[in-house]
Amino acid sequence: MRSRVWGGTAAVVLAGLLAAGCGGGEKKTADESAGKAVSGDFPLTVTDCAGVRTTLSTAPRKIVTSNASSLELLLRLGAGDKVIGTGFPPGKGTLPGTLDAKAQKVKVLGRSVIPKEKLLGSGADLYIDTFASMGSMGGGGMGDAPTAEEFKAAGIDHIYLKSTACAAQSKSPVTDLSAVEADITSLGAVTGTSAKAGQLVAAMKEKTDAVQKAVGGTAESSRPTYFFFDYDAGTKQPTVVCNRQVANAVITLAGARNAFADCDGDYKQVGWEDVIAKNPDWIQLGVRNRGSRAANQKAFDEAERWLRSNAATKGLKAVEAGHFLRIGSERTTIAGVENADTVETIAKNLYPGKVG
Repeated sequence: MRSRVWGGTAAVVLAGLLAAGCGGGEKKTADESAGKAVSGDFPLTVTDCAGVRTTLSTAPRKIVTSNASSLELLLRLGAGDKVIGTGFPPGKGTLPGTLDAKAQKVKVLGRSVIPKEKLLGSGADLYIDTFASMGSMGGGGMGDAPTAEEFKAAGIDHIYLKSTACAAQSKSPVTDLSAVEADITSLGAVTGTSAKAGQLVAAMKEKTDAVQKAVGGTAESSRPTYFFFDYDAGTKQPTVVCNRQVANAVITLAGARNAFADCDGDYKQVGWEDVIAKNPDWIQLGVRNRGSRAANQKAFDEAERWLRSNAATKGLKAVEAGHFLRIGSERTTIAGVENADTVETIAKNLYPGKVG
């Protein structure tokens, strides 16, 4: 999977996240797990995308995150003091408010994937992995990852941010944020911040429920089509978000139709002729956070200018109508609290007057 950088007693506490994150199991199991997770009792057992179990005997004290997405969630939960290192660090100014200053203090173990030797020698007792959970689950699908045996020998428990790591393996399209909410709940249980996790999830639900109340009843045929233009992924051959990517859930909840919802998986490279064939009603200018409002606006301007001037795209319905949304990539394609904010922002633009 491609990472979007910037994933004995209470044994079933988090096992239900397999259902929420990977499309399997029964809802009852997930609900029971979420209920137990509030207690934060140890040992806790978590599962990966294939149901392989990892038991945490005690609360972690030294956590390493694979990239900025899991780091941001821990910071939002108030567990940032437990993080001793990260890979794929967030750029300065890319996280909101006080989270940015806290994130900049976290030791960078790798500008991209953390080298295996550095991860194993980090002194961590927990590694939160946002990358693909594959095969025997020892690796994570990114670079020369440690095996399960190597993690065990180093005394490091290895768990996944399943809404991202398991996305491509989901058995059905992702159309809601339940997997993201389940990740937040699970991290809250693991780090002893369940109360804060509950608050974050409740706030997300409040926003998405309000949007659903306003536009959820809109007939499928009446919903505008929506293309996420990943400008930073390159313009020669567009990379689109498919129906297993969290962006598909964001778009769907906002009352739109992902132009590439017929694509099974998380991401796919297509040709501009495919985009032309879809002829979307709206286009999101998905650019990554540059660290300042001015730099972001410049990037949005560049993306819009490219679409307006390129022979293959200037005749698209959305381009001719000026139906552009300037919403950053991270809050759309990376699982997190801001997914709910993006649902609200898209809906307000597509259904003016209906969404407050």
